[in-house]
Amino acid sequence: MSVIIDAQTRVLVQGITGQEGRFWTGHMIGLGTNVVAGVTPGKEGQEVEGVPVFDTVRRATEEFAADASLLFVPPRFARDAVYEALDAGIRTVVVLCEGIPVHDALRIRKAALSQDAMVIGGNTSGVISTGEAMMGFFPHWIERVYSPGRIGVMTRSGSLTNEVTAQIVEAGFGASTLVGIGGDSVPLTRFAEVLPLFESDPGTDAVVIIGELGGTMEEEAAEAIRGESFTKPLVASLGGRTAPEGIRMGHAGAIVTAGKGTVEGKISALEGAGALVADRPSNVGELLREVV
Repeated sequence: MSVIIDAQTRVLVQGITGQEGRFWTGHMIGLGTNVVAGVTPGKEGQEVEGVPVFDTVRRATEEFAADASLLFVPPRFARDAVYEALDAGIRTVVVLCEGIPVHDALRIRKAALSQDAMVIGGNTSGVISTGEAMMGFFPHWIERVYSPGRIGVMTRSGSLTNEVTAQIVEAGFGASTLVGIGGDSVPLTRFAEVLPLFESDPGTDAVVIIGELGGTMEEEAAEAIRGESFTKPLVASLGGRTAPEGIRMGHAGAIVTAGKGTVEGKISALEGAGALVADRPSNVGELLREVV
């Protein structure tokens, strides 16, 4: 089983004719993704990897029903591209670009919540349901790391994701779905909003969170455990334990504000709610064996 996407999900790619759009569309199709159409204004009638291209999302969805859209657009165009997908009735959108203007991100999130849609990103590697489909930056060789299994993964980090997921596989497990929440300062979807999907998924036995300093998403996940909206085992690996105080590290979201967002505070909240927190990424598999 999987959440958000699977082999039947009909995916539309906005920005499909650009260099990145062409390259990753081919990889998505190679991994089993059902890409039904692409959109680039002024390029209608072309094809990319056999996928027909249209001028607008509305035109594409008139010809092909779509369940999800993947955006290869610059940050300044992200808001309008998301609005276009939502207006066409698409309710799952993945935004890959980094550095969406803060006010645009706030407007995107408000629009998504008002329409009961899920917009994931920005600054994310995407979403992959192992062995079924992917939307994002996961190349063919990723199958050696992302083996199918029954562990859900949510991550804010790109660099730590492959390492931690490799430890999950080495411990004898695999991933059901991996969701890249992203590292921008305003996440369009938060950990606590994805946890209920894994909770209701019969193919997910436990969830691993790959977090980092800054923001409050990990503390929100702890509240979800306390409130029993998530009851399955949860293991966390948090980056930034040795970051110098007062220095912003990595993502725009890795900022400690008014004393909130420290790694120590996140560990305390998660462990206080009953989650297990790994001392280092290599311990994630060992902790999973304790709870699964």
